[in-house]
Amino acid sequence: MKLTLASMFGLTFGLLSVAGAAGYSSLEERMSQSEMHAAGLDKLSATELKSLNEWLQLHSVGSLNKVHHAEEVFYPEESDKVKVDDQIDGKFIGWRGQTVFKLKNGQEWQQAESGSGCTSFSLTDPKVIIKPMLLGSWLMYVGNTDCNLRVKRLK
Repeated sequence: MKLTLASMFGLTFGLLSVAGAAGYSSLEERMSQSEMHAAGLDKLSATELKSLNEWLQLHSVGSLNKVHHAEEVFYPEESDKVKVDDQIDGKFIGWRGQTVFKLKNGQEWQQAESGSGCTSFSLTDPKVIIKPMLLGSWLMYVGNTDCNLRVKRLK
């Protein structure tokens, strides 16, 4: 199913109000994998998605004008903005609600968006990459799958 230009603009302008209200976050951070698929955004190339995210950031009203607590908006130290490349310790069967992921390096990360996903997998000690995103958020990619999820660090 192809998105029409009108529906793409409708989606974009709808996201503008959300982006302006909460500070800018990329589409990947704000939408679940199923929402990205439903909107057809999973069909965009990495370059197209990056371009759309940049446009949203530039055109969102007041996206960075609101006052936020520094720890919620920015990484306090540049060293806190380091990609994590590790493995989940034990079984990975997806996520539901507030799933906590324990890594082999001792870190614990929790699901930071609602819903469930990637429940058709049952992997043992899968490789994960957790990348810092805009404004202090993190995105976890589970290796050898198309699963990714916004997470927050607990430990």
